[in-house]
Amino acid sequence: MTLLKVDALNAFYGRAQILFDVALEVGRGEVVALMGRNGAGKSTTMKAVMGLLPRVTGTVEFMGESVSGMAPYRIARKGLGYVPEDRRVFGDLTVMENLDTGRQPPREGAPLWTPDKLFRVFPNLGEMRHRRASRMSGGEQQMLTVSRTLMGNPRVVLLDEPSEGMAPIIVEQMADMILELKREGLAILLSEQNLHFAELVSDRVYVLEKGQVRYAGAMKAFVQDDAARRAYLGV
Repeated sequence: MTLLKVDALNAFYGRAQILFDVALEVGRGEVVALMGRNGAGKSTTMKAVMGLLPRVTGTVEFMGESVSGMAPYRIARKGLGYVPEDRRVFGDLTVMENLDTGRQPPREGAPLWTPDKLFRVFPNLGEMRHRRASRMSGGEQQMLTVSRTLMGNPRVVLLDEPSEGMAPIIVEQMADMILELKREGLAILLSEQNLHFAELVSDRVYVLEKGQVRYAGAMKAFVQDDAARRAYLGV
């Protein structure tokens, strides 16, 4: 079942066009990687889907309903979660207080998340539930940002560069977390540059170059396609 469908998506910053007719789909219980070099348009795609850009054309359908032109908070309330790459935690609030800011009612067809359940996925957070976010490491803040989004009981989560700048042990925990979310039936669109990380967790991949989808297919096939990897990722 397709939960998120994007078609002919174009996005602009001022007069500059950044995305050109981007199309992608994400189904229930599926992890889809959005890959490409720096500046390829990965983060812009996620912001456009979430309604965070002033000028966007094309269609974004979530759960069969158009959310194009909808305010970001309304899109979030429908069950589309977004974890930005810059870890926007509330530094003066504790872990528990940060989680409370993301709390939404249970949602039919979506996994139900509670702090205790999140602490089983992220044991580190459970040990510091009363610590202020400003006193946490970058990896811990990333876990908190993901957890706060999950408190909204989303059906689909957009994860923007979760492994960027993370220590290897944190990257490993992130991979375990994504696989756990997948087992829960959550759908994930993952923006990522780390091919090894994306390969560990993803079913399919879309590769962007200069704001256009240049490759779409199974992640396994992409990893084995030396020419495509070198052309679009340089690896």
